[in-house]
Amino acid sequence: MKYDVIIIGSGPGGYVTAIRASQLGFKVAVVEKENLGGICLNWGCIPTKALLKSAQVYDYLKHVDDYGLKAEAIDKDFQAVINRSRGVAEGMSKGVQFLMKKNKIDVIDGFGKIKPGKKVDVTAADGTVTEYSADHIIIATGARSRELPNLPQDGKKVIGYRQAMTLPEQPKKMIVVGSGAIGVEFAHFYNSMGTEVTIVEFLPNLVPLEDQDVSKQFERSMKKSGIKVMTNSSVESVDTSGEGVVATVKTKKGEVTLEADIVLSAVGIKSNLEGIGLEEVGIVTDRDKILVDSSYKTNMPGYYAIGDVVPGPALAHVASAEGITCVERIAGIETESIDYGNIPGCTYATPEIASVGMTEKQAKEAGYELKVGKFPFSASGKAKAAGTPDGFVKVIFDAKYGEWLGCHMIGAGVTDMIAEAVLGRKLETTGHEVLKAVHPHPTMSEAVMEAVADAYDEVIHL
Repeated sequence: MKYDVIIIGSGPGGYVTAIRASQLGFKVAVVEKENLGGICLNWGCIPTKALLKSAQVYDYLKHVDDYGLKAEAIDKDFQAVINRSRGVAEGMSKGVQFLMKKNKIDVIDGFGKIKPGKKVDVTAADGTVTEYSADHIIIATGARSRELPNLPQDGKKVIGYRQAMTLPEQPKKMIVVGSGAIGVEFAHFYNSMGTEVTIVEFLPNLVPLEDQDVSKQFERSMKKSGIKVMTNSSVESVDTSGEGVVATVKTKKGEVTLEADIVLSAVGIKSNLEGIGLEEVGIVTDRDKILVDSSYKTNMPGYYAIGDVVPGPALAHVASAEGITCVERIAGIETESIDYGNIPGCTYATPEIASVGMTEKQAKEAGYELKVGKFPFSASGKAKAAGTPDGFVKVIFDAKYGEWLGCHMIGAGVTDMIAEAVLGRKLETTGHEVLKAVHPHPTMSEAVMEAVADAYDEVIHL
């Protein structure tokens, strides 16, 4: 079986790459060991957003009096919430199946292992092995929950994100280790459902990659919602011998003991590189990543890698963009390289967080003279009317040339607003151009214009 392109993995990197390759006229196959759509559609991006939507609706119902409405006997059905999330994921996976058929892409079920000579062995569920070959082989095997040596996951009492989405019953108490996007999203979901949640973060701030102003506001919001926050702290060990778990946590003031039903380990991800033939082919890796050039070529001709297995942000939209760039370069199309300095990041807890570009600290360290503006949603008519006044938009500009260096948002719906900053930075928009672009009123998005106005001492509504 000979193809032009074989892609190993069907996540948002793999399946998007396959479709673009088919559009370019290539004969394409995708190898998938589990479900089409990969982790993102089945166990990550999509089903978690379904859980978070249920949490948001439940929160609204619990505060219905704030909107002049009345409702009685408000309650939740935890298993029904889980089932809805799984149904959304299954529907999206079926959508990818449709796209594969529509684009005449062969889907090969099984575990793919690359071989020298541009070949792939696929081991089916029954153990049979079939060899395929292609002119171009793209590795898009993604990543999984990373395990700490002192926090091994047993899938029952110490769990990763996959188990967190399908627990048979709601825990009364949960410890979340790590406060990146995965950790805080699950912390918010379970807290909203009524679980007593404690977040343990090794670094000084929650969501530590974000701008410090955002991190501080987010921590206030988490505490306000009832979540216990422990920063500058680390879980040293977990005893699972009893009915629940007993975690020993090291803090600046000494060790403390926490009891819970479950510990969720959300300390990052590990690339899926084991057993896929990298050593046999001679593909170079470093620090759990496959090394590639700007066209996603590995050191071995005919072999490529994209997504979570290569250096860079481990985000679904990055994997998709890398795959499209990769196959377009294979097809001989002159396409510009991805600007990794203009990749948006989003966290879908409540409040949401969205950011792109440099933080204020990074911009200062880079030597820029800055113009910084901030507009709080407490001054936004739309936010006040919607009952979501927490948060703000913060913008950072180079004072000399007006370059938009960074944009950081925290509040309701900001994950849908950040694209304005991404596009503006892509088009090299200056602060004055944003000011003169009329924004609709009343909207959450006009806070971007107001924040820019604040940076240039022209703000109206502060």
